[in-house]
Amino acid sequence: MSGTGGLPEALSSLLAVAARAGVAEERARTEALSLAAALAESAPGAPADWAAAVPGGTTQDFFDAAVRGRRWRGAPTAVLTELITTGSPEKAAYAEALAELASAACTLGEPTMRVVGNASVAAAAQLQAAGARPVQVGTTPQPQPQAQPVEEKPAPEPEKTVEELLGELDELTGLARVKREVHRQVAVLRVEKLRAEAGLKNATITRHLVFVGNPGTGKTTVARLVSGIYKALGLLSKGQLVEVDRSELVAGYLGQTATKTAEVVESAAGGVLFIDEAYSLTAGDTGADQYGREAVDTLVKEMEDRRDDLVVIVAGYPEPMQAFIAANPGLASRFRTTIEFENYSDEELTDILTGLAGAADYELLPEALDEFREILAGTARDSSFGNGRFARNVLEAAIGRQAWRLRDVTAPTKDELRQILAADLTDEDDPAEPATDPTDPADVPGEVAERNEQGEQA
Repeated sequence: MSGTGGLPEALSSLLAVAARAGVAEERARTEALSLAAALAESAPGAPADWAAAVPGGTTQDFFDAAVRGRRWRGAPTAVLTELITTGSPEKAAYAEALAELASAACTLGEPTMRVVGNASVAAAAQLQAAGARPVQVGTTPQPQPQAQPVEEKPAPEPEKTVEELLGELDELTGLARVKREVHRQVAVLRVEKLRAEAGLKNATITRHLVFVGNPGTGKTTVARLVSGIYKALGLLSKGQLVEVDRSELVAGYLGQTATKTAEVVESAAGGVLFIDEAYSLTAGDTGADQYGREAVDTLVKEMEDRRDDLVVIVAGYPEPMQAFIAANPGLASRFRTTIEFENYSDEELTDILTGLAGAADYELLPEALDEFREILAGTARDSSFGNGRFARNVLEAAIGRQAWRLRDVTAPTKDELRQILAADLTDEDDPAEPATDPTDPADVPGEVAERNEQGEQA
């Protein structure tokens, strides 16, 4: 049964928290609606229900929003990341509101088990990032208690130190080469800062980075940690991470792109601008893409104007990234450090899957892990392999199948609700919905959906 009642209510609760946190209402609304669309996009009838809940919304708006929101299916949203970075006392409440919004997304269109799986993993990602309480995700969101007036807000949490953030980096699964390079960068930049404070001369060291690797290898997760590390070193004033792709930099007409790109850069000032699939700005024959070239030219100018308080990280596949950097002398002079993200091993992917399941309050039984290893053994590791995102998609599908398996159990036990069996990882069709394939492009968006692959790794 479709309906829109849950989404407006969940959105209203989220906007109330956003107001208390000092977040612009339109920014919070746009992000929340994008997340809801991304979670519900596979549900029949969801576009119409979503549009009905959004004043002036259309089904095309739904699909556009879904593309933007896919990055947060396994990662904290941009607003939540900012609240966490700044130590906002509202970060847990905002994460809980996002989790309830994920539950409300399950009411859009005809509910499918895959949507329930998507929503469960997304909710867990928000809550885990903020250290908030777990929220049960299902087809019927629970009513939200009315916000009580707060006489005095708690003080913001202390900001994390460089050592604490490097510790978080070291705890990530795999990425040995990446960890070494980030530690090296931190050491170089720390000494550079100390030399400057001592009045000594410094060589010009660019802080901008190139991340290369296949999808789902942790690039956005590491970018988020780098933004915090640079802030803790005193190299950035805010330390927020702003994630964009071509669509968020390029406008429909020449002249508008420069303004649009400059506005995006302004929003990232004081932090890190992360540009996914950056080579899409210079795609095609040389000189053919005037819009992309305008965006790149504007980006180079903004990087120079804001060189003391902005870091840009560009990411994508290795060979196209080399061509992108070489396409503009301004880029080549500013991006001198490239960090390579290797594919995860089978055991690392199994660890990622287990971590994702635990964060969503699920337990994969030993036979389920054996089944996952068999799936990995039969999966090609070419450039389209999703790595951490592959693990996330397997879990999302398994959660959906588990829900369908328990459909006739009147009072399932807590263990039954938590446990994922080997059968839940199989690709057999069931009457609830078409089978999904974690490697199918229709189920796994492009590089832009990589966001937080470690939390994907998600």
